[in-house]
Amino acid sequence: MYICNCNGIREREVRAAIDAGATRPAEVFRACGSQAQCARCVCDMRKMISEQDQALRFAAE
Repeated sequence: MYICNCNGIREREVRAAIDAGATRPAEVFRACGSQAQCARCVCDMRKMISEQDQALRFAAE
């Protein structure tokens, strides 16, 4: 599934960037070698980052 249609960034690429340490959408774009265009995907990226953060916190408990 595409997360960013402007840059053709797929969900798996966003997840890989997050797993590699991206904590902000700008870092996801950088990891994918692109930059925000219309920024409609930024909310989805933030949600994915938050979900990963919550999962790590839960696992640490």
